[in-house]
Amino acid sequence: MSSDLGFILITTVTAFLTYSTNALLHSGSVSHDVSPRDYYLTTDAHWFNQTLDHYSPHDHRKFRQRYYEYLDNFRAPDGPVFMIICGEGPCSGIAKDYMSEALNVKLNRSSDNPWFFFGVSYPGALSAWFRLKFPHLTCGSLASSAVVRAVYDFSAFDQQIGESAGQECKDALEETNKLLELGLKVNRKAVKALFNATELHVDADFLYLTADAAVMAFQYGNSDKLCVPLVKAKKNGSDLVETYSKYVRDHCMKVWGLHVRPYNRKHLRNTVVTADSTYRIWWFQVCTELAYFQVAPANNSVRSQQINTEYHLDLCKSLFGKGTYPDVDATNLYYGGHKIAATKIIFTNGSQDPWRHASKQTSSPELPSYIMDCHNCGHGTDLRGCPQSPMVIEGKSNNCSSPDVVNKVRQQMVEHIDFWLSECRGSTRSSK
Repeated sequence: MSSDLGFILITTVTAFLTYSTNALLHSGSVSHDVSPRDYYLTTDAHWFNQTLDHYSPHDHRKFRQRYYEYLDNFRAPDGPVFMIICGEGPCSGIAKDYMSEALNVKLNRSSDNPWFFFGVSYPGALSAWFRLKFPHLTCGSLASSAVVRAVYDFSAFDQQIGESAGQECKDALEETNKLLELGLKVNRKAVKALFNATELHVDADFLYLTADAAVMAFQYGNSDKLCVPLVKAKKNGSDLVETYSKYVRDHCMKVWGLHVRPYNRKHLRNTVVTADSTYRIWWFQVCTELAYFQVAPANNSVRSQQINTEYHLDLCKSLFGKGTYPDVDATNLYYGGHKIAATKIIFTNGSQDPWRHASKQTSSPELPSYIMDCHNCGHGTDLRGCPQSPMVIEGKSNNCSSPDVVNKVRQQMVEHIDFWLSECRGSTRSSK
């Protein structure tokens, strides 16, 4: 590809979805002495008036929606526009990840500006669905770790955790989970205090927190942070619960910013709009459209059997009232699930990511799908690299256990983007 022609980079803040307390893509904040200048290409916000309800012909209310744009590499007037869909947490700028730095492709074409959409996790699904519903407005989409298939009982999620962990770590996790359940019966306050989670009065909510903490290790390519000390403790006969709580406090909470409050149903019932309302908004989508109920598999689960379908339905009822139920069939019928009837969408997934089982993993010429298979290839590895950290987001592949695997997928991504943009421009020219 040419190295001397530019593009425009835009990030928009989605107004209707935020970061998941189901360990989807936990958003890291700039911390640990990392300045915004090091973390973002730009933090200069722009605003426009957005319609509040697009489905009502009578509701004309609007709100101010924020977006960011980065023009340093844009060659006016015909450069491509890369639209990054933000979401799953506060969006404070355009981050310096692989998308905005290494994937700084410059395409030597002419005619009108072509648009290409990008997203990771649920925004990855949004990028795919945007291409599906509005193919005339975009030349293609990259759906990274895109959860396009709504799943009611998502037992495959924990099955993948067990597979990614390996037998020794899985055995240690299973034993730790049993000890946690026993500890809650003997002295629940002391056990919860180890995790700084005494505010969680419902034991199952606490067990959901501890399950999500394990998920984070594999989802973000940091399995060694969990498995190495836990397996060592099991071999040495050390306290597994204490070892696990140290991982949760020191890594999940201090580094990744895992908070206890989103697991507190009393807090989630609060309808006053605050910065923490994001958690309630996500649960509303879970409880009405998407489910992704992360239930414990019948046997050999690393998650407590108390986290079952009934638990999720009870939580939905507690938060949103009787009769709240996720209509996953309607969601999959409308968008197509993993059989999405669209073209020119790239699907990418990491082999260790439990969310890949809600994505599209079969490939076709118009919908290429790639699995990055390596020890620490997790959620959004193609754009965020591995292992992931809120402090290091440039998306480098050299710390992946198999860098060549990731780099090959990235090259294939670039080739698809290049070809589809050229087709898009050719179509524009021929229509004039």
